Amino acid sequence: MIILRLDRVMADRKISLNELSEKVGVSNVNLSKLKTGKVSAVRFSTLNAICKALHCQPGDILEFIDDDTENDSPS
Repeated sequence: MIILRLDRVMADRKISLNELSEKVGVSNVNLSKLKTGKVSAVRFSTLNAICKALHCQPGDILEFIDDDTENDSPS
């Protein structure tokens, strides 16, 4: 499972949704969906613009969590 950590990076950088929206050129509504993780996909061009505006790496925003770890443990 991929978790979006945009809210955490924004808080670390002390940047508001409105300010990021202006810098990235993406609507507040779409950024808000990204921030809350209510999306199933993100364009590389959007991810590129967000990383540029926040001076971060994609890995700072996206986190992989193995949701099969319960199935991998010995019984």
